[in-house]
Amino acid sequence: MNDNGSAPRAEEFDAQIEAAIPYYGCFHEETIDLVRTLQRTHWRGSSPTRWLDTGCGTGSLVLRAKVLFPRTSFVLADPSAPMLALAGAKLAGADPAVEFAEPAESQALSFHAASFDVITAILSHHYLDPPARRAATANCLRMLRSGGLFVTFENIRPFSPTGLAAGLDRCRAFQLREGRGPAAVDHHLARFDREYFPLTIGAHLDLLREAGFACGELLWASHLQAGFWALKA
Repeated sequence: MNDNGSAPRAEEFDAQIEAAIPYYGCFHEETIDLVRTLQRTHWRGSSPTRWLDTGCGTGSLVLRAKVLFPRTSFVLADPSAPMLALAGAKLAGADPAVEFAEPAESQALSFHAASFDVITAILSHHYLDPPARRAATANCLRMLRSGGLFVTFENIRPFSPTGLAAGLDRCRAFQLREGRGPAAVDHHLARFDREYFPLTIGAHLDLLREAGFACGELLWASHLQAGFWALKA
């Protein structure tokens, strides 16, 4: 396990992640597009007041979002101190709209209830065991205001052994095409069910419903990753 839970070390994360995860850039694009959609259809034209990005990594999502949502304040959280340090450097400057939490997993964040309009968790909860994942999801619900949005992208488990074999092979072929060496590819794929623990799409939706969200929807899926969103009643 590296200094941030992911395969690349923190300082290598930005350089390596798009060669390791197919369509990684889409995770941020789809998240931002969904927030803009709900701004039109659900929040009656209002921008989110406060947005928590838990598992923020190096801060790339907030770097993009803060340009499009200039009236929104952002809080970045991550269990990895090196990741938070890189996010701080990326978002350097005396920007009162950006603040950083102390390193913590999502289930341990202690912000007041109903503190945020948007909470995002991009590739962060799949390192947790089932009880901790349920606790993290429930804590995100607690921290959301009524009508607030939760977005998560995670590794997923196909429904059958045949689907899993095909998914892993597609990921292997993608990484080799992106120039990763065979040893690095083998190391990355060997982490499945050893360092991170994917759920099926159905289990992800069940988790959102059981936590108490008013709705849970599939946002995006490809290869062995998927995005989900849910609203607090």
